[in-house]
Amino acid sequence: YTAEHQPEGNSGGWQGQSRSRDVARTGQGGGEGNVCGIVGYVGKRDAAPVLIEGLHRLEYRGYDSAGLAVMHRGRLRVTKTAGRVQDLRDKLSGQTAKSTIGIGHTRWATHGEPNETNAHPHTDTAARVAIVHNGIIENAEQLRDQLQASGVRLVTDTDTEALAHMIAAELAEREDVTLEDAVIRTLHRVEGAYGLVVLDIKNPDQLVVARNGSPIVLGLGENEMFVASDVSALVRYTRQVIYLEDGEIATITASAYHTKTLTGTDNSDNKTPTTVDADAGDYELGEYSDYMRKEIHEQPDALRRALRGRLDDRFATARLGGINLDARQLRNIKNVKFLGCGSAYYAGQMGAALVEELARIPADAEPASEFRYRSPVVDPDTLYVAVSQSGETIDTLMAVQELKRKGGQVIGAVNVVGSAIGRECGHGIFLHAGPEVAVASTKALTNMAVNFALLALLLGRVRDMSAANGQRVVNGLRNLPEQVSRMLNAEDDIATIAHQYAAADHMFFIGRVRGWPVAREGAQKLKEISYVHAEAYQAGELKHGPLALIAREMPSVVIIPSDDLVAKNLSTIEQIKARGGPVIALTSTDIPEGLADATIRVPRAEPELEPILLNVPLQILAYHAAAKLGRDIDKPRNLAKSVTVE
Repeated sequence: YTAEHQPEGNSGGWQGQSRSRDVARTGQGGGEGNVCGIVGYVGKRDAAPVLIEGLHRLEYRGYDSAGLAVMHRGRLRVTKTAGRVQDLRDKLSGQTAKSTIGIGHTRWATHGEPNETNAHPHTDTAARVAIVHNGIIENAEQLRDQLQASGVRLVTDTDTEALAHMIAAELAEREDVTLEDAVIRTLHRVEGAYGLVVLDIKNPDQLVVARNGSPIVLGLGENEMFVASDVSALVRYTRQVIYLEDGEIATITASAYHTKTLTGTDNSDNKTPTTVDADAGDYELGEYSDYMRKEIHEQPDALRRALRGRLDDRFATARLGGINLDARQLRNIKNVKFLGCGSAYYAGQMGAALVEELARIPADAEPASEFRYRSPVVDPDTLYVAVSQSGETIDTLMAVQELKRKGGQVIGAVNVVGSAIGRECGHGIFLHAGPEVAVASTKALTNMAVNFALLALLLGRVRDMSAANGQRVVNGLRNLPEQVSRMLNAEDDIATIAHQYAAADHMFFIGRVRGWPVAREGAQKLKEISYVHAEAYQAGELKHGPLALIAREMPSVVIIPSDDLVAKNLSTIEQIKARGGPVIALTSTDIPEGLADATIRVPRAEPELEPILLNVPLQILAYHAAAKLGRDIDKPRNLAKSVTVE
């Protein structure tokens, strides 16, 4: 599919097959522990600086060790560290040997401790083959046992080392075995997820690359080729890329590439390069100290991109050509279900509320991780929306595949054109958020919600929503970027409140109806980057148990949209205050002075759209609480930007 750009903007186009003119935006995904990074290079440049630069671009993903392998005068030179990419750079600073081919890796440990020995790349005993690998080999223990029984001495605790020995053994078995054949034969014995790159000193002009469940992208240069787990590692050198599909393998040289399936079918003719609509500057911090704050402040522009060309004043509706459904098909939709994980799931809840309010169609959201395990009843009249920033989230991808097996009607809502979910769905809604680097989603979540508002508007206008009501929503959507800008101007005031309550060990986030998914997302943001325990509750549920926890040490954030439930939300504040609990009110309406201990005000929007605005101050609140506590905001512990293994 592609983000279809028109002279006045974009219509949200999404096509099942890429073309050479296609425009892709970037995202994240992959990793041995979901977040590892892969870089490979073959060409005319000195390989080591290219690899180091690529690994630097992947540092945001989180890692505990780094390494690279280059070939010099027919021998492997492997350099590894249990530290940062800068430590690796320092280790290489005294080396003058040049190489035009190499592979690099940043590792997040899953098999074995995070030390230099377990760092990638891994080699066979004779140091003929070097390999870097993302993913988890599920039958690694069995493979390692077989190798040791045959006399191989394993020196690491990793699953990846087994692959290096197995590939080397295949190459040694017969002289006419190619590196590609050796990799294919090895992978036929492997169970699990992988994205990998293999280097062989007896094939000094080529790299072999394979993918199954962990993203791999090829970068096409002039007499040079690149490999990475994320295009962010490539955009400094090229914007022409090829995305590998699961079950595919590629062999690349400086001047050519070919791809085939693991069953041996050549499919190079189906691989048309995609142009990445991003450059190295998109991944620079600029004036900001970290990516999360940068991406919070990029939201007005991200919203403008999402809305450009998609608001139809003539018919008071939305244009979403990428969903590939005409008016008759839209009218036949009886239900809408959003499937996502984490923030994407909460955005789906916001989307479900918008669809029910604007289109009067039953809608709900469900965690994609639960959907495929409960033997779901798939209704052919239901529109399923698979939501993922990276487009690589394994739980959501597997839910899409389950739906397709059962004949479900599914579209994607992703931020990465060449992603697995995008390709699997074939059509859907492109988020237009731009590259999002920080683990905690901000602008992608906001753009998910605004795209779901567009979908709800479109569904409403093919049904009974009046033109006047449709135009009201169109105007409200058009106002959102400026309203978000106004909230960002109040960042210092929100930061003051965040600093005041950052020392709390626990916080509640309370909301009703429209405010409920906002509360859930607000609690998620706070706990994932500040490590403050936070729970979200529906306001009416407080008196059914959680009220017992209210105390002076337990602040509550109460979300108060300007709807007909204001009085009930004010009553909730009174209940909390009566029990000594501090209250931070997040509101788009007037509330009595002094009722809350602190108040965060947002501009009043069209009522259905207010949850989109109410999210933004909670992002700022979480950010400044985490900063006050000295947290690593962009790379919170134990978390990954994209979860591509279970």
